[in-house]
Amino acid sequence: MQALIEEKLAQAKRLVAESGVDVWLTFVREIAEGGDLVLPFLVEGGLTWQSALMVTAQGHCVAVVGNYDAEPLAAAGHWQEIVPYVQGIRAPLVETLERLVPDTGRKPRIAVNFSVNDDKADGLSHGMYLLLETYLQGTRFAGGLESAEAIAMALRGRKTPDEVRRIRAAIAETDRLITEIGDFARVGQSERQVYDFVHGRIAARGLGYAWDPTGDPIVNTGPDSMIGHGVPSSTITIAPGHILHIDLGVVKEDYSSDMQRCWYVPQPQESGLPEDVRRAVAAVTGAISAGAEALRPGTPGWQVDAAARSFLTSAGYPEYLHALGHQVGRLAHDGGGILGPRWERYGRTPEMPVEPGQVYTLELGVILEGRGYLGFEEMVQVTDAGCLWLTERQRDLPLLRE
Repeated sequence: MQALIEEKLAQAKRLVAESGVDVWLTFVREIAEGGDLVLPFLVEGGLTWQSALMVTAQGHCVAVVGNYDAEPLAAAGHWQEIVPYVQGIRAPLVETLERLVPDTGRKPRIAVNFSVNDDKADGLSHGMYLLLETYLQGTRFAGGLESAEAIAMALRGRKTPDEVRRIRAAIAETDRLITEIGDFARVGQSERQVYDFVHGRIAARGLGYAWDPTGDPIVNTGPDSMIGHGVPSSTITIAPGHILHIDLGVVKEDYSSDMQRCWYVPQPQESGLPEDVRRAVAAVTGAISAGAEALRPGTPGWQVDAAARSFLTSAGYPEYLHALGHQVGRLAHDGGGILGPRWERYGRTPEMPVEPGQVYTLELGVILEGRGYLGFEEMVQVTDAGCLWLTERQRDLPLLRE
């Protein structure tokens, strides 16, 4: 991770300079008990006492940390200056800000780690925010705090080549698992048996889970399955006429995949897909293609979602009740802008323009009466010209025979 942290800190310097703020300040404590999600891009290892990680508009990287945290942070070599303290952080923090932020006569702008729109940029607790305000009272920095969400979202979203390599490695492992699922799954097996099989293979390969293992993978077969973020059933079994649907993500080299794949279980007399399944496959893949075509730098995410949503409803299917896509990186749901409708629950994230370097899912599906859920999820990277497919697209359903 050390080389990656160097890349991301170099990127952070450029982002802070672009943002117009004087300093980006990530304020944390006791991170082993649940730290800010931006920290893996900034430090390797733990921080215990109150710590201030600062990147300035001039490109200085300075960490004010407790004395026992200072030596390992200095040994890592990522931060240009380490300022240790013993009794309290207030005095060294204010002194460092005075030294780093030129006094131009205007109110300094200090971007800190809170966000209304993005949970992945919202690591500062309310108590820590109040504490930081208290430390800055009586100084020229009082009242200068603002959200760092634009910096944090860009840092997560604009993937470096090494980050993309890691994501591709996670995708390759997921492809292997999907092939194995197709070889393993048979009529009469329960959703839970398929789920347990995947968990065994993940453990055997030393992979991580891209989300809570309770629901990773999601396994659906037939019309009675729990659609969405459900738990695989031990009583619902694969049967002829069913669609078997898998939503699976793994972690490889600290980066995630997130993919959905389907199979059809034919009736004894069927040699291929029935017409209703064939129509649904065409509608779902066509809608994903429409979204991919609209995925261009500068386009607000809601417009990409609208292109896919319009294609699906024009084909005669109800609209899906979620966003077309989310960003993927260290986490399966990696924060930042989304490819989604302008619904209240998404805040400002659908308004955010697509940027080169971002990695998104394109995911949607339909429910077929008597058969279950048919949904695909692909992964793409935004380029200057449009999008690059990171996954090999599923365009048809393989038959799952007894």
